[in-house]
Amino acid sequence: MSGVLTQIPSHDPAEGCGPLLAGGRDGGTSLRQDAFEYVRGRGQAARTDITKALNISPGSATTLTADLIASGLLEEVESTPRESGRGRPRVALKVVPDAGFVIGIKLAFKRHTAVMIDFAGNLIADADLTSHETRRPVDQLMNETEALIRKLLAISGKSEDDILAVGIGLPGIVDHGSGSVVWSSLLSTSDENLSQAFTERFNIPMVLDNDANMLTLAELWFGQGRTMSNFAVVTIESGVGMGLVFNNTLYRGAHGMGLELGHTKVQLDGALCRCGQRGCLEAYLADYALSREAATALDPDMAVTNRPADMLEMLFQQAKSGHTAAETIFRRAGRYLSLGLSNVVQLFDPALIILSGERMQYDYLYAETVMDEMQKLTLNEGRKPCKVAIHAWGDLVWARGAGALALSHVTDTLIGGEARST
Repeated sequence: MSGVLTQIPSHDPAEGCGPLLAGGRDGGTSLRQDAFEYVRGRGQAARTDITKALNISPGSATTLTADLIASGLLEEVESTPRESGRGRPRVALKVVPDAGFVIGIKLAFKRHTAVMIDFAGNLIADADLTSHETRRPVDQLMNETEALIRKLLAISGKSEDDILAVGIGLPGIVDHGSGSVVWSSLLSTSDENLSQAFTERFNIPMVLDNDANMLTLAELWFGQGRTMSNFAVVTIESGVGMGLVFNNTLYRGAHGMGLELGHTKVQLDGALCRCGQRGCLEAYLADYALSREAATALDPDMAVTNRPADMLEMLFQQAKSGHTAAETIFRRAGRYLSLGLSNVVQLFDPALIILSGERMQYDYLYAETVMDEMQKLTLNEGRKPCKVAIHAWGDLVWARGAGALALSHVTDTLIGGEARST
């Protein structure tokens, strides 16, 4: 199993933001936008670099970048110092950070988080707000969202007029195209038009997606996935989520609601899931599933608390101390995770699976036995073993991924245009 499981550093020092590989948009963007995204992806770039990367003439590169400079989106900078004081300094282009600002929000149990990023992808400010571990009507969720945005604006010193778009991620089945939430563990009702509820309070464009997709976008824009064409992200927290990058682009499915790994069935007539069905993967892995088991496994005097987080912490400590029932719960969860990961490999053949989320603090879920079981359940004839990585992102990265969604929307709106001919 050597080399199958790796640890990814929590901080990626690479300059720029956004995917670094070309070809992910199927020729669906204009050359103007391609040039801009090339510069933003690398932090700064010379016109000769753009010419080579986009396979265009020097004259076309000059025309495209001159237009972006005139629009206040790019600016010229000195990229390298003069050598011994001789010759002209090399001129490069970079994104004007103050060209616009966006907000990214993760709505969750326990704590909502938000970030503000500028047009170059730099983090400007962050804020959080205590949430409640109960379902609530959409109006209450919007009250919490509004309070979080007001708090972030106050911290950053920006006004609502400075914000070009807001990206929001939350757990559940989300229709990205319409901005509707088919079902979410945060809401007491289903089929809610969150986009409409948001625009009733703010005069700002809003884009919505599943929170696992937000984390996947964070990897694609800021993390390990910037240089990868195909990878998957599996998250384990209050639920089990999955995001997939295919050909350097986030994949959502025909209706924008695919890749619900947590609600794939691993046991007919099995454990009850929060979605109301039985046998879902997350009914064996998510916070509430482990808490449910903990209430039975722990000694009565240890299980008096009603706080799931406390129950989970006690369960883990007991397992590490050799408590047989507690160990069994985590090892059983690990086996179900290996089954889920094997299915991901069989269906999508990613180059890498990144495991993330709060529950990855439990080493039982990425023990060698889990990785071994995943490989045994996978048809590996002629296939290189899929690498699995643990990424110790901080909590704000989910919101940062939502910010990337908003930034992508703004880029398409401000810079996109007629697609190049093919």
